[in-house]
Amino acid sequence: MGRSLKKGPFVQPKLLSRIEQMNKTGEKRVLKTWSRASVIFPQMVGHTIAVHDGRRHVPVYVTENMVGHRLGEFAPTRHFRGHSTREKAAEAAAAATPAPVKAGGG
Repeated sequence: MGRSLKKGPFVQPKLLSRIEQMNKTGEKRVLKTWSRASVIFPQMVGHTIAVHDGRRHVPVYVTENMVGHRLGEFAPTRHFRGHSTREKAAEAAAAATPAPVKAGGG
């Protein structure tokens, strides 16, 4: 279920005011924000916004296709490095099993 139309889309007021100020002066600089929940407005198109991913700020260049989405959608918080390969799994299994003991020890 989406947000009520009566309330309108959420955007951090400080972020929107900084974007509008930059649009008036015509300057383009990277804006840092921790507000991943802010919706991308048409005024933000053409700007680069550094969105926090929990560890660092990821630069996101805003295009027309992004309007209506949230900033956090373009700064992933997790990095999947892939499953282990068959070779690594075989090595781990071989290391985990003890060497067989010789019978008759003599």
